[in-house]
Amino acid sequence: MQSNPYLNFNGQCDEALKFYEKCLGAKIAFKLTYGETPAAKETPASMHNQIIHARLLVGNSVIMASDCPPERYCKPQGITISLSIEKPEEADSVFKALSEKGQIMMPIEETFWAHRFGMLVDQFGIPWMINCEKPN
Repeated sequence: MQSNPYLNFNGQCDEALKFYEKCLGAKIAFKLTYGETPAAKETPASMHNQIIHARLLVGNSVIMASDCPPERYCKPQGITISLSIEKPEEADSVFKALSEKGQIMMPIEETFWAHRFGMLVDQFGIPWMINCEKPN
């Protein structure tokens, strides 16, 4: 069994995927628009270029994503995407990149359990934790 986060966006999924590719060194493995599906005829033309489903490879993990119909979109609450990063310098770099045009909730710094830990909400409203744990 595998668990993958599924991110919902309000029309900015494609832009977010490209941003995450750049920030995380990720790779878009699959991307399909509403207009490319059999459901295109029942989908408003304004959504045809929006993403109905995508898979983003982030290291050994997968993040899935899509654009929601506007009436179904809900701002993320009660969840955070946590990234475990081995090197403090890489943690600093990823944190800086993801926080561009976003909101830093806790600056990245050393804690009692981590060489680096920080929290932010990116420019697309997705909450992230960056963690570079100290060895046990």
